[in-house]
Amino acid sequence: MTSVKICGLTTPDTLDAALDHGAAFVGAVFFGRSPRDISPEDARPLFERARGRAGIVAVTVDADDDLLSRIGAHLRPDFVQLHGRETVARAHQVRTLTGAGIIKVLPVSTVADLEAANGWEDHVDHLMFDARPPEGSDLPGGVGASFDWAMLKGRSFRKAWFLAGGLTPDNAAEAAAISGAPLLDVSSGVESAPGVKDAARIAAFLKAVA
Repeated sequence: MTSVKICGLTTPDTLDAALDHGAAFVGAVFFGRSPRDISPEDARPLFERARGRAGIVAVTVDADDDLLSRIGAHLRPDFVQLHGRETVARAHQVRTLTGAGIIKVLPVSTVADLEAANGWEDHVDHLMFDARPPEGSDLPGGVGASFDWAMLKGRSFRKAWFLAGGLTPDNAAEAAAISGAPLLDVSSGVESAPGVKDAARIAAFLKAVA
């Protein structure tokens, strides 16, 4: 069984679909340019239903101290996902500001990109390998792009790691088998439109890798 994070949830019915079908992590996106953006204040009552049932992840992109403090105070996440150009030093600051564990996203398009993991493994709880966004994209992820999963096959990392990028209910099982990923992350692949999660697609994704 591969564990799954359903990311960018904004409504009770889709969050419940993720929880009811066995998601190990659920994510809220705090990034104004994302169609999945939510405020820490609105995320609090929504994600309380996940407390103790799944890991709650706050997804951020080069967030400032004010936003991180609000996330920590209102959402009280289990993890903060760093999806920008954060440094190791900044990751430690984020941990202090929020009291949460750290997931660091590394963009991948070639094998050489995987080497960035070496500088992060001692400083985070999980790494996430995501497809490098297409040229000109103003979003760091959630755009449906993928990379060659075989680049990760046979590689070992000290902690459980996530595969992300272009995953759907139709390819999730294949992606896990090819890459060897213990954890999968999906957002746009379980939507009916940008930012609109689909409960049936969430259920299908989770069933595909159960």
